[in-house]
Amino acid sequence: MGVAKRLYFLRLKRKKCGILVRIMFSLLLIFGGFCPVMGLRPLRERYRSWGDEWLLVRKDENELGPFSAWNITGTYRGSWRFLDSTNNSSRFPDFRKSNGNSVFELISNPTKITGVHYVQGAIIFHDVFDNEHGDEHGVGGAQIRVEGVYIWPFRQLRMVAYSGKDGEFGQEDDYLLSNPYHLLGVFSSQIFQESSRDKIWKKKHSPFYEMEKHCNIEIAAQIARVSSSNDGARDHYHLEGLMESPSVDADGDCFSPILLSATSVNIEVYYNKAVNYTLMVTFISFLQVLLLIRQMEHRNTQSGAAKVSILMIGQQAIMDAYLCLLHLTAGILVESLFNAFATAAFFKFVVFSIFEMRYLLAIWKANRPLNSGEGWEAMRRELSVLYSRFYGILLGGILFMYEFHKFLRPILLLLHSFWIPQIVTNVIRDSRKPLHPHYILGMTITRLAIPLYAFGCPHNFMRIETDKHWCIGLGVFIALQATVLLLQHYLGSRCFIPRQILPEKYNYYRRSDQGANHATDCVICMAAIDHTRRSNNCMVTPCDHFFHSGCLQRWMDIKMECPTCRRPLPPA
Repeated sequence: MGVAKRLYFLRLKRKKCGILVRIMFSLLLIFGGFCPVMGLRPLRERYRSWGDEWLLVRKDENELGPFSAWNITGTYRGSWRFLDSTNNSSRFPDFRKSNGNSVFELISNPTKITGVHYVQGAIIFHDVFDNEHGDEHGVGGAQIRVEGVYIWPFRQLRMVAYSGKDGEFGQEDDYLLSNPYHLLGVFSSQIFQESSRDKIWKKKHSPFYEMEKHCNIEIAAQIARVSSSNDGARDHYHLEGLMESPSVDADGDCFSPILLSATSVNIEVYYNKAVNYTLMVTFISFLQVLLLIRQMEHRNTQSGAAKVSILMIGQQAIMDAYLCLLHLTAGILVESLFNAFATAAFFKFVVFSIFEMRYLLAIWKANRPLNSGEGWEAMRRELSVLYSRFYGILLGGILFMYEFHKFLRPILLLLHSFWIPQIVTNVIRDSRKPLHPHYILGMTITRLAIPLYAFGCPHNFMRIETDKHWCIGLGVFIALQATVLLLQHYLGSRCFIPRQILPEKYNYYRRSDQGANHATDCVICMAAIDHTRRSNNCMVTPCDHFFHSGCLQRWMDIKMECPTCRRPLPPA
């Protein structure tokens, strides 16, 4: 009886187990028919929502309550540093610096999984190597392309190094080509001053090129919202995380873990800064046009233009031509800012090609000797030589700056020495008041505006490292030149040179022969001249013609020839 009972109970258990197995198998078939397997599908093609797979969260992103979706697309600027004090890696020991600056360019696109966004972009690390090893490898920083996911309900960002081929990262490239922050940073950091061959060599010899072969780069970061009081109601996003690099060969980490911290950049504010800069350049160009017109009215005669240095005007014209090309190139590079930069370039073109070139031709014509026997062909040949020299110097300067772009700041100091040719010309010719004081002061201030903004403003849009000492040096250098010109204007062109080393100078207040017959009237104002007493009111020319001091000085400001006999007059 006991054996029979045991067999009976075993049969019941088998029947119950069979029923349970059938029920489980039926449920699997039902769910398998309605719910396809999602784990093997690509991330962008998954049809089942994330809300059905975790925490029973509702499907609609707008109905997730406090878990609102954040669009993290944008540019992030921050810093990086090793978690340890230094890099302890033996595979890549060239990472000598322990911290530096970094820029993130991220693009976030929603997927069909609610709560998950696909992220791609690039991370630019600055100051990776020290000066010695940076020059050895030809790079001072590195750029890594990344992709991953952003799980926005948890504010989690997970990225790895991009594993595709070069040229297949189209969306990220399109974003960079439309982002003024990135493009103007590239433009101002002089990347385009390297040849393509040098770029390929530096890329192949860079440690990051080897890192892509032997290392897996993994980034885990947390996203947080930061309220900004400066930019109105627009909030910023703060990214903070850790970048690790496990080796492919399981030989340990490629380099020590790196702490990353960055805050999003408000592109609208950056865009407004660039537009305001172009407005400043346009206003400066307009002021320079007014100053040139005032100067040309101040010396509107042939002898007056002959006192102005042609090298001084030519150097300023070359500077404006460079600024015109620079703004036009920036406008072509950054398509969204083309109208603003093209306007600034147009006004610089007007200053350079119309007013300064016109004044340059007037000075050349005033200094050109008058030969009665020459014709139009000789004048055209001389004019073509003038244009050839000017544009040859213009193109040669571009090549010179391309080859020696590492010495950009000394080159800028050399370009801003444009008052020195006029100072030397005044001393050699002993010219009287060749430039109007308003022109001297106005040009000094307007020429200083752009370099001081680029190298002195800490919040400029060009992303150039500020250098207060260089800006102070540039300001003092140009101010010293302007001060010398003003002293020459009011005290004489040779006022700072000791009289012992000066050549003998004709004295217009010399004593004349009392027995000689002289005209008693000034031929300029037709008023009588008093010869009976010695005074500073009477001036005598080398050809023994008498004039009132004020009359002859005003005449010599226009023509350096005797009003009576038309002989050349020495400087007063």
